[in-house]
Amino acid sequence: MKRVLRRSTMILICTIAFIGGMAYFTVELIMSADDWASQPYNAHIAGSGGLEQAGVIYDRHGAVLAQTVDGERVYNEDPSVRRGLLHVVGDNSLNISTAVQSKYRSLLTGYSLVWGLNMPQSLRISHDISLTVDAEASAACYDALSSYGKKGACVVYNYQTGEVICSVSTNSYDPEAPPEITEDNESEYDGVYLDNVISSSYTPGSIFKLITAAAAIENIPDLYEREWYCEGSKEIGGSDVTCVGSHGTVNFEQALADSCNIVFAELAVELGAEKMTETANRIGINTSFRVDDVDTALGYFDVSKADTNQLAWSGVGQYNDKVNPLQMAIICGAIANGGKSVTPTYIKGGSGDLLKLIGLGKSPSREMFSADTAEKLEHAMRYTVSDYYGDYLFGDLTVCAKTGTGEVGKDKEPNGWMVGFSTDSDAPLAFACVVEDSGYGMTYAAPVAEAAMTAAANSLRTQG
Repeated sequence: MKRVLRRSTMILICTIAFIGGMAYFTVELIMSADDWASQPYNAHIAGSGGLEQAGVIYDRHGAVLAQTVDGERVYNEDPSVRRGLLHVVGDNSLNISTAVQSKYRSLLTGYSLVWGLNMPQSLRISHDISLTVDAEASAACYDALSSYGKKGACVVYNYQTGEVICSVSTNSYDPEAPPEITEDNESEYDGVYLDNVISSSYTPGSIFKLITAAAAIENIPDLYEREWYCEGSKEIGGSDVTCVGSHGTVNFEQALADSCNIVFAELAVELGAEKMTETANRIGINTSFRVDDVDTALGYFDVSKADTNQLAWSGVGQYNDKVNPLQMAIICGAIANGGKSVTPTYIKGGSGDLLKLIGLGKSPSREMFSADTAEKLEHAMRYTVSDYYGDYLFGDLTVCAKTGTGEVGKDKEPNGWMVGFSTDSDAPLAFACVVEDSGYGMTYAAPVAEAAMTAAANSLRTQG
């Protein structure tokens, strides 16, 4: 009798587990069928055949970025548009995982749980997607960035609405003629499937001084009454911190404009690891940002094991500091927006019907700075442009900015950076640009940022 009871109990447990598993599988099938259908192992969708009936992808002004013609997926007629927006739009493959044609393939192709890919045309609704990016602005940015033959990234977005106007990553290729990558040419196409705007992080160099500056503004009451003396190097924590020049006597805003390492190294040490870390965490350096349904790469700031000299170098964007380009654009947008960030979106009408359909929604704004801190940072960044870089940059835009030169070692040239924003009411734009293995940010990143910003401003000013 006991043996029968044990067997009955085991059969009952197995039956309950089987029914529960089937119920779970059924729910997952209904809820996640479109995601499963878009996986690379489903070749009937992942291959070019999956896009043979896909909808059209438009830019913000209605220019066609990708469409299907006579069963073939074709892309914009301008090679610079195709290459510049490769990592945003994607190609026929799923290699660029963050691209629209990868993330939203089931939506574009009209995949249905009932019909699969064979839904009758009479029952289909539109599966077109309109993006916020501007084709011409992205082409202008790509031409400027690719002229160096370097990897890099540049992004411009509207810090009031969140719309990304320009987003370009290099290396790139033409989606009309994807390369066949082999052992012989893999170095030429290194990182070509990675969208550096979203998915890469870099040594920031002096653009990180904006974070150190924010911490100093919030924690050092007499900051604006102080002066420092820079003679090109100073021993801090037993080793020298060096500067790009001998700046002499400077105040806080002059130190930011001159990008004085000595001043910001001393500020980091005075603030201490705890306050520096608290500021970096609050701003979001150690977290990623959710953009549509993609997470940006993490930045990195960890001085928990740093000695005094390493803490000093962390304050000028060296030591082990890392930042993501889109992350830095969001931070600059928050400074321009009174301290509150607006989450970027690549999908036009980011809180509208399309995002509701695919289960997304605009993320709430995030307070990164107090209004007072944001105002003081804006003033200092504006002074940096007007009194140091020169207002000849960026055409008629009124821009606040900071450059950076992130030393990476290993016989490589530095990362050249420029980040900032415009204060023009008809062009509220924040940007970040990085050129890998290049040199000074003012020499390499600034021309790319200028091309992207002026074209993006023109896009906003000419829209209907």
